[in-house]
Amino acid sequence: MNRRRFLQAAASLAAAAAALEARARQPLLMNPCRAPALGALAESPWLARVWQGLDPAEVWDVHVHLAGIGDSDGGLHVGSRLLSPWHPILYGQRLAYLNAGCVSGEPGTVDENYVRRLAALARGLPAGVKALLFAFDWYHDDDGRPAPEKSTFHVPDAYAARVAEDHPDVFAWAASIHPYAPDAVDRLEAAAARGAKAVKWLPAAQNIDPAARRCDAFFAALARLRLPLITHCGAEKAAQSASLEHFGNPLRLRRALDAGARVVVAHCASAGRDEDLDQPGKRRTSFELFTRLMERPEWKGNLFGDISAIVLRNRKPSVLRALLEREDWHGRLLNGSDYPLPGILPLISPAALARDGLLPKEAVADLEKLREHNPLYFDLALKRNLSWRGKTFPARVFATRGFFEGKPYQIHDGALKVEGKS
Repeated sequence: MNRRRFLQAAASLAAAAAALEARARQPLLMNPCRAPALGALAESPWLARVWQGLDPAEVWDVHVHLAGIGDSDGGLHVGSRLLSPWHPILYGQRLAYLNAGCVSGEPGTVDENYVRRLAALARGLPAGVKALLFAFDWYHDDDGRPAPEKSTFHVPDAYAARVAEDHPDVFAWAASIHPYAPDAVDRLEAAAARGAKAVKWLPAAQNIDPAARRCDAFFAALARLRLPLITHCGAEKAAQSASLEHFGNPLRLRRALDAGARVVVAHCASAGRDEDLDQPGKRRTSFELFTRLMERPEWKGNLFGDISAIVLRNRKPSVLRALLEREDWHGRLLNGSDYPLPGILPLISPAALARDGLLPKEAVADLEKLREHNPLYFDLALKRNLSWRGKTFPARVFATRGFFEGKPYQIHDGALKVEGKS
């Protein structure tokens, strides 16, 4: 080997070693929980793209979870399985969620610290941005009685409302009300009067069949109050309940849509498979069934999808590409982060998205640094930089405030329009 080749080889080895050393210094599993202040990263061109054509005051993250261990006076409850190492998956999930939310401190401060960190992250974005915080009702039995012993977790409406009221500059809230409860409609009206912007369900974890006739009165009240229902569809991993997973079938939402309720399908049903209720015995991807609903013209003004979690590693790139390409859907898509999931580092890989042609490879390093400081901002910036064959998610996917403000709206050429805005 001549001297020049030797020097070139040595330089290449040195560069590779430096890259490996830098990579080794990057967190791989645990959220480092750095301060939300971005420093020089605030000048990144990939962050500048976030706000092109977008007013921060119109940006609401429509899918944000409250969490804790119930050590406050707010009434939070964590199921025994999440606290027991004998249920290692759920036990590990609880620890991952708390690390993602940067929860630390002495007993008696966990719930408080989760909220404090979340508020700091929200205030790390431009003024006006808000996060929609989810309550989460108990599992109810078939007679409509709460069953705490079967509940994975519980976040009372009153707690979600109080947190939002304590931080009105960065939070709004969504109620969670089981439709089988005898007082479900009364609770819904009370939540609306207190300022709830939506209702959140996770049917498989709460024992809710959206196709059941007993939900009709609740759906009618949702339509009357103009409160959207944000409901999980497709495979459910965060709260295991395999025997009830069929309740997350998108086709089971047709009863709510026929009642005139606005329905937001969480994650656009982007994971899992369900029975095709129109062709018994056949199973299709949950996303295919969601697509079937979206194609129905009579539900064009009532059926929406949120794009939370669509960038997780367990989602197929083909689903993300389809959502980017379906420009006729973009006026019916709402952005959410599914926080605290963006703070669980292994769940989202900007580098993998770049390899799949969905993200500029030059953006990866800045986005990974951003996540260490502010997972909320990271999720927003990541999605604003996604593209496929020249198609991106336009600003209106992220300008979600008007959807929850109770203003008259219509769909025109696939674009959501609210009174006084377009």
